[in-house]
Amino acid sequence: MNTPQQFYTEQISLYTQSLKKAKKQLALSSTIRLFLFISIVLGIYFGYPNTQIIIGSIVVGVVAFIFLVNRHTDLTYTKNKLQKLIDSNQLELDVFEGDTSKLTSGKEFINASHFYSHDIDLFGEQSFFQFANRTTTLAGKNKLASILTANTIDDIEKKQDAIQNIAKLPQWRQEFSAIASMVHVTVSIPTIQKWLQHYTSFVPRIMRVLPIIISVISAIMLFLLFTEIITFNLFLIWFFIGLAITGTQLKKINKLYSDANKVKSTFEQYYKLVYKIENTVFESSLLQEKQQLVIHEREKASHTLKQFASILNAFDQRNNMMFGVIANGLMLWDIKQSYRIEQWITKNHDKVAQWFEVIAFFDAYNSLGNFSFNHPEYIYPKITNNNIIINAQNIGHPMLNPNKRIDNDITIDKEQFLIITGANMAGKSTFLRTIALQIVMSNIGLPICAKSCEYRPIKLISSMRTSDSLSDDASYFFSELTQLKKIVNALKKDTYFIILDEILKGTNSKDKAAGSRKFVEKLVDARATGIIATHDLSLCEIATELSQVKNRFFDAQIINDELYFDYKFKEGICQNMNASFLLQKMGIV
Repeated sequence: MNTPQQFYTEQISLYTQSLKKAKKQLALSSTIRLFLFISIVLGIYFGYPNTQIIIGSIVVGVVAFIFLVNRHTDLTYTKNKLQKLIDSNQLELDVFEGDTSKLTSGKEFINASHFYSHDIDLFGEQSFFQFANRTTTLAGKNKLASILTANTIDDIEKKQDAIQNIAKLPQWRQEFSAIASMVHVTVSIPTIQKWLQHYTSFVPRIMRVLPIIISVISAIMLFLLFTEIITFNLFLIWFFIGLAITGTQLKKINKLYSDANKVKSTFEQYYKLVYKIENTVFESSLLQEKQQLVIHEREKASHTLKQFASILNAFDQRNNMMFGVIANGLMLWDIKQSYRIEQWITKNHDKVAQWFEVIAFFDAYNSLGNFSFNHPEYIYPKITNNNIIINAQNIGHPMLNPNKRIDNDITIDKEQFLIITGANMAGKSTFLRTIALQIVMSNIGLPICAKSCEYRPIKLISSMRTSDSLSDDASYFFSELTQLKKIVNALKKDTYFIILDEILKGTNSKDKAAGSRKFVEKLVDARATGIIATHDLSLCEIATELSQVKNRFFDAQIINDELYFDYKFKEGICQNMNASFLLQKMGIV
C-alpha cells in the first residue's frame, strides 16, 4: 500500500497535467471570443443601414457570445479547481515536513475556562487543531472546534466508523475541499439564516404576472420591428415604458439586491457541496444519516440550492449595464428576479439551516478523515465496559516527532488515581497531555498514537495551566482554587477522568503538601479516576494508606556530569531530582 506522501505526490503529478490542458483550452476560448466580437462589429458595419442584418447580427452574436462566456467561465472554474487540488496536496506534503505555517491556528477558540482545551494546547499556535484542521468553510471550522471541545462519550464506535469511512475517500475529500475553497464567503451562516427567516416580501401582486405579459409584448414588438411593420421610435417608446415600470420598485429592488449579492457566493458554494454529498455512497451509518438530511425530500437539496444560486446569478446580471437596461425595459428583469427570490425564500427558508448543518458536519469530518488517512500507523481504541479505563501500549503524543518520541505503556483502573513524580524536564507534563489528548481523540472517534489500546469512555477535566488575572483582580492561588472547585462540582454531576499538574503552586510548601493531600483524598472519596503530577514526594505517602492510589515516576540520571532522561514511565517514586544540578551546571549558583 502506498504511503500518504506517495499518494499526495501522485495526485500533484496528475492534476498538474490536467492543469496544463485546461490552460490551453482557456487560451483557445479567449481567441474564439475575440473573433466573435470582431464578427459582430463587422456584421453591424457592413449591414448598415439594413435593420434586419443589424438586428440579426446582434441577436445571433449575443447568443453565441453568452454561450462562449459561460463555457469560458466553466473552463476557468476547472482550471482554478485543479490549482486548488494541487495546493491541497502540496500542503499535506509540507505538513509532513513540519511546515504548518499555512494552517490556521484556531486561536479564536482558546478558552481558559474550558474543562481541558487550554491545558492540552487544543487551540493556538502549534496546537492539535492547527495540526488537524483542513476545513474550508467557516461553519465547518466552528463545527470542528465544537467536536473537539464537546466532551461527550456517546456513540464512539459509530464515530470511528464514520471517520474510517471518510478516510478511505481521499479524492472525494479533496474535491469537497477544493469546491468549498473556490468561493470566498464573507457572510456568516447565522446571518444568512436570520435574513431568510425575517425576509418581508414587497413585490405587488400585479407585478408577479406583469413581467410575463411585458416580455411577450416585447417579443412581438421586436418581431414587428424586424419585419419593419412598426418604426424604431414606437419600439423605443415601449422600451421606456418598461423602464418606468421597473423604476416604481427600484428602491426596494436595490435593497434586495444588496442583501442577495452578499449571500450569492455562499449558495454557489453550498449547492455544489451538497451535490457531492448526495451522489456519494457511504458505508458508515452516521454519514448515511447526515446524507439523508439532504436527499429525503421529494426534490434533492442540491437542486433547490442550485435553483436559488441561479436566480441570484440572474439577478446579478443587472450589473451588466447594457444587459440590465435592455432586460428591464423589455422584460422587467429586476422585478421578475425579485419575485423569484421571494418565492424561493417563502418555500425553503425553514430547510436551509438543516442543509447548512450537514455541510458543516462533512467539512469537519473531512478534517478528521484526513487526520486518520495521514496516520495509517495509528490505531482505533477498542471500546470496552470493563473495570479498566485505559490499557494502552506504546502510547505517544501525536504532535511529537515520531523519530524522537518516546512512547510508554499505561494501565489505569476505574476509580484509581496515579501520583506521578519526577525530575524537572523528565517528561511528566508531556505525558499528562498525551493521556489527556488520547482521551479527547478517543471520545470523538479518532485513531490514537499507540500500538494498542483498550478504552472505557470517560469525560475529561483538567487543571494543568493556571494563570492569574489582573483584569479580574484574581491571584494565581485564587485561580487555582477556582479551577479545583470546578472539578469538585463537576464530579457531583458526572464521571470524569481528572488530570492535575502540580496543584496549589500559589502557596507555601507546607500548605501545598497538606492541601494537595486533602484534595487527593477528596477525589478518592468521590471515587474519581485520574492522574496528578507533583514534585512533592510527601504526597506519595498517601499510596500506603489508600489502595486506590498508585505511585509512578519519570527518572533523571547524571552520567559523566551530564543530565540524562529516558522519558520512561515507571512504577514507584522518583528519587533523583535535578534542580540543584541544573543551577550548578548553568553557572547560576
